[in-house]
Amino acid sequence: MAAPMLRWFCSGRRFAFAWVGCGSCHRRGPPTGSTSNGKRGQSSVAQQPHITAQKPRKGYTISYQYSPLKLSECEWAAVVGLEIHAQIASNSKLFSGSQVHFAAPPNSLVSFFDASLPGTLPVLNRRCVEAAVMTGLALDCHINRKSLFDRKHYFYADLPAGYQITQQRLPIAVNGSLAYSVCVGRKPSQMVTRTVRVKQIQLEQDSGKSLHDDLRSQTLIDLNRAGIGLLEVVLEPDMSCGEEAATAVRELQLILQALGTSQANMADYEIQRQINELENGGEILNETRSFDYKLGCTVPMRDKEGKQDYRFMPEPNLPPLLLYDSGSLPSGADPQQVINVDQLRARLPELPRVTRERLVREYGMLPEHSCALLNEVGLLEFFQNVIKETRAEPKKVTSWVLNTFLGFLKQQNLAVSESPVTPSALAELLDLLDRKAISSSAAKQVFEELWRNEGKTPAQIVAEKNLELLQDPEVLERLCRSTLEAHPDVVMDLKKGNPRAINKLIGLIRKATLGRADPTAIKEVVERQLSS
Repeated sequence: MAAPMLRWFCSGRRFAFAWVGCGSCHRRGPPTGSTSNGKRGQSSVAQQPHITAQKPRKGYTISYQYSPLKLSECEWAAVVGLEIHAQIASNSKLFSGSQVHFAAPPNSLVSFFDASLPGTLPVLNRRCVEAAVMTGLALDCHINRKSLFDRKHYFYADLPAGYQITQQRLPIAVNGSLAYSVCVGRKPSQMVTRTVRVKQIQLEQDSGKSLHDDLRSQTLIDLNRAGIGLLEVVLEPDMSCGEEAATAVRELQLILQALGTSQANMADYEIQRQINELENGGEILNETRSFDYKLGCTVPMRDKEGKQDYRFMPEPNLPPLLLYDSGSLPSGADPQQVINVDQLRARLPELPRVTRERLVREYGMLPEHSCALLNEVGLLEFFQNVIKETRAEPKKVTSWVLNTFLGFLKQQNLAVSESPVTPSALAELLDLLDRKAISSSAAKQVFEELWRNEGKTPAQIVAEKNLELLQDPEVLERLCRSTLEAHPDVVMDLKKGNPRAINKLIGLIRKATLGRADPTAIKEVVERQLSS
């Protein structure tokens, strides 16, 4: 009875349930007398559904498992853990020299080893190992100086060897943490930092791709993806809801992109599909699904109803993976044949958390604004380019980028890279506003014209539309006086103490000037004329 509630709220992620005492705070573990196993991360059910939404070639995969555990008749509390498969940004595959190229013709990037021909042996890709180490360092993991490879056996047509090479027993990195910020109230400023433990990071090869043709009742196999290097990041069940899990995944995505270890492009279609399925009275099957980038949706790959026995065994064709630091590096070792963890640590770029702190410190912006700049791909670079070219205050730039610019992008469903307004154009517009050449309302008109007419500069639009700020004080004096004389009722309300009357007068005068008069200057003139 609780499973539908769980799936509706947090569909598409791995869950265990914890009991919440009536009228009290969250309490991990079952109530007294329960026979259920209440240990964190364990489940009393024998079968755990497993759903995987995959995007081919690029990005990452999230493995979702549900562990509904009824511990009380009072309330339920979700405990969320994740397994994330991130495709490593590498020019070649994990154990072969085959190229990695998105949307290549089927079976055009397949080596003898990828096809599992007899006598072929794996050769480990140095780039993939470095990517795993850098990811582990960024997540504060312990880097194992010795890690092992294993064979994970299962049969499917797109896995020609009948097994997958992974690191089940002794992975390359363990015991890390991922910090992320979540909003705990209705206001964006009500943010707190939480941490999820990283159990392990392991190297793993991807399988091929099955293309099911229902019309002809046949399945075609594309092995271009077979053997591509993956990072499997296992997060402990430390999160309490789907929103936390989504925020943690987004933070990991930003870290991987900052490191350059994965492009981490993901379509999160599967969650909405499951919600729609359940709301329409359907059932979520225990299966693996693949993301079809042409259709923009997930499609079934294989069912996982039965308990899997992967028959893990050591990979006999790969020796232990040995890593070194500056102190343990063998003398006379070939730098191309060994990996120095300390050198990789020195190459780590500025991570998203540090970037957000720097933005707050350097530009005085709110923490939620720094989060917004990083969460949109390319938006931080756009913001920094505007800052470099304008004399406007950083707070003014932040407001325009996050409110006006980002708002237009959302309305048109465009990425930052697709914007018709360049950083230089916005910087020029803000300079006009900063030196009071145009009013704030005129600036918005100019921005709209920039959005519609790519190629025109802000100065050209201002000249064509006659949007320059009214600079002649005598003209402004006459307009203000004529407006006051034409609206004696509003003037009377103002003299009676109605604070809204002054705003109405300012609006009437700005309308008469076609928005070219500065509201502050209008207010000063009106107050002076009324007091004389």
